[in-house]
Amino acid sequence: MQVIAIDDSYAAWREAALGALASGIAPEQIDWRVDGCDARSATPALFDDHASLPLAASAAAKVRISRDLAELLKDAALYRDTARWAFLYRVLWRWHGGDRSVASPADTDGARLYKMAKAVRRAKHDMIAYVRFRLREPGNDAPAPDLPEYIAWYEPEHDVLAWSAEHFARRMGRSTWLISTPDSAAWWNGTALRLERRTALPHDRGYPDADEAEALWLAYYRRTFNPARLNETALEQHMPVRFWKGLPEGRLIPSMISEAKSGAQRVAQARVVGVLGGKSVPVDAQSAQPVRQQPTTLDACRRCELWRHATQAVDGIGPLDARIMLIGEQPGDQEDLAGRPFVGPAGQLLDIAIERAGLRRDSLYRTNAVKHFKWMLRGKRRLHKTAAQQEIDACGYWLERELAHVKPSVVVTLGATALSALLREKVSLREWIDTPLDVDGMQVIATYHPSFALRQDNDDARERVLDAITSALARARVLADTGEERQHVAS
Repeated sequence: MQVIAIDDSYAAWREAALGALASGIAPEQIDWRVDGCDARSATPALFDDHASLPLAASAAAKVRISRDLAELLKDAALYRDTARWAFLYRVLWRWHGGDRSVASPADTDGARLYKMAKAVRRAKHDMIAYVRFRLREPGNDAPAPDLPEYIAWYEPEHDVLAWSAEHFARRMGRSTWLISTPDSAAWWNGTALRLERRTALPHDRGYPDADEAEALWLAYYRRTFNPARLNETALEQHMPVRFWKGLPEGRLIPSMISEAKSGAQRVAQARVVGVLGGKSVPVDAQSAQPVRQQPTTLDACRRCELWRHATQAVDGIGPLDARIMLIGEQPGDQEDLAGRPFVGPAGQLLDIAIERAGLRRDSLYRTNAVKHFKWMLRGKRRLHKTAAQQEIDACGYWLERELAHVKPSVVVTLGATALSALLREKVSLREWIDTPLDVDGMQVIATYHPSFALRQDNDDARERVLDAITSALARARVLADTGEERQHVAS
């Protein structure tokens, strides 16, 4: 049995592990021990993006691991377990020996590795969310005048202080601060970060009880608490009880819960409301909706529920001064994955029609009436599902913005959904094909969607649909050219 003593850090373990691998020492032949140093001084690389890199080669061994495994090892190294270094070496040993299943959660060691990493990542999130800084008054008589402006006390479940300290260093600029934990502390002097082992509690060094901002926060927290909507289970899920003692509002929560259970839920409700007479006033559901701030980007749009099951929103593409705009129905499976309109089989047929009509694809602005892929699962395939009218109406906000920005002189609608979106009412496509339309000063031509050609039973029928689309595009080209000529004459 060979004893390997290391500093209690990922960097020290990594160096020792590479040496052990180079020597061919099996995991069961190593007794991993942590040096008994009573202080640790480190200056982490600030603003590091924590991107995992392959383990560097030593003089005698070359070990490369996947990016995902590197991230798992780094996170699991912060897990508080005296056997973690031996376990991580076993994972690395298996990988180095060609056993890639060790990085799978279906493997016994892989499952343990994922569990450790998940617990550490949760601890990172919790520390960012539940650390509360208090401002030291400049003129107080604290026994340690060298303490920074802000002080925080926190008890993390795992060794995530160094990681969280880098986060706060980025967020708090040149304000000086100290985060103290039961066994270590992080200091930031405005330019450099220092970590050290410590045993004294922050109260022994002038830890402030409260500040003016905290009093204001407590008043705000109490006033915004609605006892009538108390859900104790949800409250404890979002703010676990173990964190309450470190939060200023934590001491208010038990009393507010008790008051709510004792009848405060009825305080905001006048007793006479229930006996007042009156009549029901019918109100349209859409009119009853509150005025909400509109989303500024398509990716942030939550105007309907389609975003929940789509890979991404698919925005329009093409020159912003295009004379012709093509409006399809909605993204398909390949468009949903690629993030661009008309790249699937229907898009390939559309390219053929565009070429036959004497147009260039890159001269057209191409978009869809609905911006997210609506689908249903059939086996392993995602099949297109027609968007509902309320979903078309919700996406009308984005279509109107595109029309206002591009200002096309001619619009070609591909399919009934696109035509309905442009006319702002549900219509039948067959009633409007070959019928000239003028919508808000734009010439509109309605035709089939290329996917309709794909659904035909034979080549002849498919060609007839493609010819109809080509004719519509050719007519759009003529109208656009005529409009441009008139504009030149007028100028």
